[in-house]
Amino acid sequence: MTMPDDTAANPDNLRRGMLDELWALKALHTHAVAQAFAAVPRHLFAPEATPEQAYAANKSVVTKRGPDGAALSSVSAPAIQAAMLEQADLRPGMRVLEIGSGGYNAALIAEIVGPTGYVVSVDIDGDVVERARRLLTEAGYPAVRVVHGDAEHPIADEERFDRIIVTVGAWDLPPAWREQLVEGGRIVVPLLMRGTTRTVALDEVEGILVDRDHQRAGFVAMQGLGAHEETFLSLVEGEQVGLRIDGPADTNPVALADALLGGRTEAWSGVEVGGTEPFDDLDLFLATRPGRFGLLQALKPAVDAKLVSGWAQWGAPTRYSDTGFAYRVTRRVPDTDRAEFGVFAHGPDAAQLADQVVADIRTWDREHRHSEHRAHITVYPAAIPDEALPSGFVMDRRHTRVVVTWSTSADHAEHTTATRG
Repeated sequence: MTMPDDTAANPDNLRRGMLDELWALKALHTHAVAQAFAAVPRHLFAPEATPEQAYAANKSVVTKRGPDGAALSSVSAPAIQAAMLEQADLRPGMRVLEIGSGGYNAALIAEIVGPTGYVVSVDIDGDVVERARRLLTEAGYPAVRVVHGDAEHPIADEERFDRIIVTVGAWDLPPAWREQLVEGGRIVVPLLMRGTTRTVALDEVEGILVDRDHQRAGFVAMQGLGAHEETFLSLVEGEQVGLRIDGPADTNPVALADALLGGRTEAWSGVEVGGTEPFDDLDLFLATRPGRFGLLQALKPAVDAKLVSGWAQWGAPTRYSDTGFAYRVTRRVPDTDRAEFGVFAHGPDAAQLADQVVADIRTWDREHRHSEHRAHITVYPAAIPDEALPSGFVMDRRHTRVVVTWSTSADHAEHTTATRG
């Protein structure tokens, strides 16, 4: 009789497998971060999940939900945590502030900065704070200070930090974060920009926060004073299809609903992408073009009924007007593993909207597709006047002005007037 082999489910084996996967995903780049993942027992910080679930490289573990079922707190996927820790460029002896607690990420930070370093983790939710304190102590990291409070305010009784790592989706960066950062320090933050999120590594340079790297990610939204409400314009009864926009409603959802049911216009760009080739920057480029922008979102029944493309299940970049909208889709190129970018558009101005999005796709392909021509994200204080900003797309927030510029092969030889979102 053969007994079942449980060695594969052993946490140590699962942790080694997670490490191999993180290297394969290119989420890991340095041995310092890899050693932290090898040392910290992730399953102890995710008792809600099985060890197999806890060590899945691309899976987060929800640890608290609200009355509506929405996730309020989670242990982020290892791949995202690894990428952000690499972005942070942590060194032994550093002082690090983590905004948004869970315990595991703070333990990873503590491993990297070592016994001469110092880690503070703050969270607005008392339940999350107590949980993080308990799990950190049980896992052997009692030196991490876990604080209950709103990170919109400075942490009391603390000196400045070399690094601030934000683990919740932030629409704005409050002054407290800059006040707590050393000169030349770095903030790594999941920054929300017109419905899209990028983890951005921002270095402090003479009072300005300058992008050193950014990567696509998704996070639980900020709570407290820093919370930001998006608007969901329902286009189908039961909210099966809707347009999610950044800020208050600025169009009539009834007109857009009529447009959705009134037929579809298709336009194709001729721009193709390989089966595994990322195109994150295309969606960010579409989000930072002038004009009204949102994400078309749909539940599976609406996709199955062919009301909208399957891309709407993940949030399709959408340009809209008072009477119509056009969103980015793809179609398979026959006999290849490639896909072509195109647009589905609805409404009386469908053709015009579709042409605009197709033109933007072609511009991205021609001028910005390669990594050296990516977006650059810079965060200025809100008081900076227009004339002091670089050319680019400006997003005004309560505390800051976020500017997204796109380099080209002309290396900014020609500057354009800043546009505001």
